[in-house]
Amino acid sequence: AVPCSPRGRAGGMDLAYVCEWEKKPKSNHCPSIPLVCAWSCRNLIAFTTDLRNEEEKDLTHMVHIIDTEHPWDVYSVNSGHTEVITCLEWDQSGSRLLSADADGHIKCWSMTDHLANSWENTVGSVVEGDPVVALSWLHNGVKLALHVEKSGASNFGEKFSRVKFSPSLTLFGGKPMEGWIAVTISGLVTVSLLKPNGQVLTATESLCRLRCRVALADVAFTGGGNIVVATSDGSSTSPVQFYKVCVSVVNEKCKIDTEILPSLFMRCTTDPARKDKYPAITHLKFLARDMSEQVLLCASNQNNSIVECWSLRKEGLPVNNIFQQISPVVGDKQPMILKWRILSATNDLDRVSAVALPKLPISLTNTDLKVANDTKFFPGLGLALAFHDGSVHIVHRLSLQMMAVFYGSSSQRPVDEPALKRPRTAGPLVHFKAMQLSWTSLALAGVDSHGKLSMLRISPSMGHVLDMNMSLRHLLFLLEYCMVTGYDWWDILLHVQPSMVQNLVEKLHEEYMRQNAALQQVLSTRIVAMKASLCKLSSSTIARVCDYHAKLFLIAISCTLKSLLRPHFLNTPDKSPGDRLTEICSKITDVDIDKVMINLKTEEFVLEMTTLQSLQQLIQWVGDFVLYLLASLPNQGSPVRPGHSFLRDGASLGMFRELMVVIRIWGLLKPSCLPVYTATSDTQDSMSLLFRLLTKLWLCCREENHITEPDDALIDECCLLPSQLLIPNIDWLPINDGIISKLQNKQLVRLQFGKAPGLVGHTVSSQFDAFVRAPGQPKIDHLRRLHLGAYPTEECKSCTRCGCVTMLKSPNKVTAVKQWEQRWIKNCLCGGLWRKMPLSYS
Repeated sequence: AVPCSPRGRAGGMDLAYVCEWEKKPKSNHCPSIPLVCAWSCRNLIAFTTDLRNEEEKDLTHMVHIIDTEHPWDVYSVNSGHTEVITCLEWDQSGSRLLSADADGHIKCWSMTDHLANSWENTVGSVVEGDPVVALSWLHNGVKLALHVEKSGASNFGEKFSRVKFSPSLTLFGGKPMEGWIAVTISGLVTVSLLKPNGQVLTATESLCRLRCRVALADVAFTGGGNIVVATSDGSSTSPVQFYKVCVSVVNEKCKIDTEILPSLFMRCTTDPARKDKYPAITHLKFLARDMSEQVLLCASNQNNSIVECWSLRKEGLPVNNIFQQISPVVGDKQPMILKWRILSATNDLDRVSAVALPKLPISLTNTDLKVANDTKFFPGLGLALAFHDGSVHIVHRLSLQMMAVFYGSSSQRPVDEPALKRPRTAGPLVHFKAMQLSWTSLALAGVDSHGKLSMLRISPSMGHVLDMNMSLRHLLFLLEYCMVTGYDWWDILLHVQPSMVQNLVEKLHEEYMRQNAALQQVLSTRIVAMKASLCKLSSSTIARVCDYHAKLFLIAISCTLKSLLRPHFLNTPDKSPGDRLTEICSKITDVDIDKVMINLKTEEFVLEMTTLQSLQQLIQWVGDFVLYLLASLPNQGSPVRPGHSFLRDGASLGMFRELMVVIRIWGLLKPSCLPVYTATSDTQDSMSLLFRLLTKLWLCCREENHITEPDDALIDECCLLPSQLLIPNIDWLPINDGIISKLQNKQLVRLQFGKAPGLVGHTVSSQFDAFVRAPGQPKIDHLRRLHLGAYPTEECKSCTRCGCVTMLKSPNKVTAVKQWEQRWIKNCLCGGLWRKMPLSYS
């Protein structure tokens, strides 16, 4: 058992923000019974309420979707379900949602045009009139294990290892087949498979020959590709039944086979002292979707509950001596059977209203558990129980011992506080009806009986005070996990203090540099986006946010422009023109742009004129940015200016240098695609001047471990630039309007759905206004680099993570630009989700 204080630590959890509905006299959001919510790996939360109209005749069953960074910007959709919604489930990629109701209808929702605040129902299935009690997507065969023991290892592959796990069903070639499985109240199991062509194959089968009522059920998956279903009829005197379900496709039809597994009776019903105390089973959950051998049960009466944790073990069956003499074979090897054994149980608790299970796939070997306990790293080890008095407990998933506790507004404080004889308030207490833990278990969302959403922070050490180094290691470990999986890391940012930012960014970079080259390439943009969101949290690093976004933009432009180059002959050697360009530019360190150009085969750079013209905005950005950087070199002593970190970044300067060469060659083909500079003299060759200065600067820092200071001659020349060329204004990204930077002083933020908070006078942004456009100035499309005017007429979308704005519809028809736009059609360059903006966003 894990030793911890009997009452749990009160410092482990606190409220970050609450978001409630506006009180309208006419129609109101009343909590639906049952209320459900679901949290996706991209930090979108979906939950349900019922909308009652004026006559209170009928209810509209609503599904609401928010992203945790802008909770007020809720997208509410009339689900079209005729009965109450009983289940909501996100898929593993976090971009599709299943909803099921008490009439047997299951709907699959997906984003319209990849916008996080616009959803449509595309496909679905139905078991007419039969309420759905459990629902899950089929498993896609991807399973990681986090090894806390190896958190100091240098290789990501050791910290987060792939576990051999078979998908529930595979297509030709081993690709996992998508689909869902549901269990209904009358004991049916239904499976729907999504074929690649959009067709849905559905089959329904009864779980066993004797069909009986299923009040509660849950679905889990085994490593061998089977599905396990647990069911209960709601009475604690009946057994909890388990079934194995195998799904296959035979002759283009879906086929389901079921078989019975060992069942169990809750221990509280066999215990004489508690025999009839808890008549109803109220919660039945597998501890994780991919852990079919561990189950959590909760039995309740009107006022109290008890929770038990069971695990399925293989045990030897003792064989009678008579048989051992007859058959020597049996004696050698004992026959094995599967049996449920109780792992742990709680004492009598207050009545449980909701359960939330951890989604972090932490490895549970003894050494991992020991290291986790020694270093006080608890994410993924605790599950949350909400009680009818408004409090929330986090208990250990194996021992069920209390790890942390949160007292709601109405719940009773522990005895040692003065408000001892406080009269119980009349009327029902507010408590969570549904709860979900985030994907790193560092945050908990609860929806209460008024439809209000509360966001709780859960400390990784459950409130144990750690030294700074240890706290950083915990957060770093989870940031790396998000970097490897591609999950959103918003919930980790809840715990980052401004003083940690600098250290975290440096350590993250160190860990990244220890990976092999292939993995570094895969994660190259993700780590930049991660650094950008960390730097937002501290006023001393805020200017670097701009640099990181500019770097993402540069990487994307560089890839796009290089991919347009074509080899002249098809049977060319192994290197693509883009690679050869990089190689030649790094080999020939000449400061004269034309001497570098001579070494390249110009025929590889020939493009159609219309293509070149359509790229002018991107080319202009490259030209402007290089000029801005060189002009800011003399006053490099101020790291608060955006662009500062580029002056020492050899890799980025090298990319700019390559692009300048490409642009120079294209300029020979079509002069109008060149960047436009406003120069004081007509004869000056601005591009070769900038290339010369850029090369000198690049030579100072091309080797990472041997960076030299730029010499005085270079700085003098850069000082002269403003008198030769007009230095452009760079349009930096706006500083984000999200909630995260308002949560740092640990004050509770109160929000309202549908109303953006007035976040004036935020300390960090004030120093920043020098770089960002004032409200009346023209807006810009940050990715197409087009000016939209002061009051845009085009519909735009903005990124939930970095606030980058771009038009929804493409104004271009040219394929090269289409190729550029394809890079960020699903996600922003930083990996954030798009949301549609109201037209009046100015």
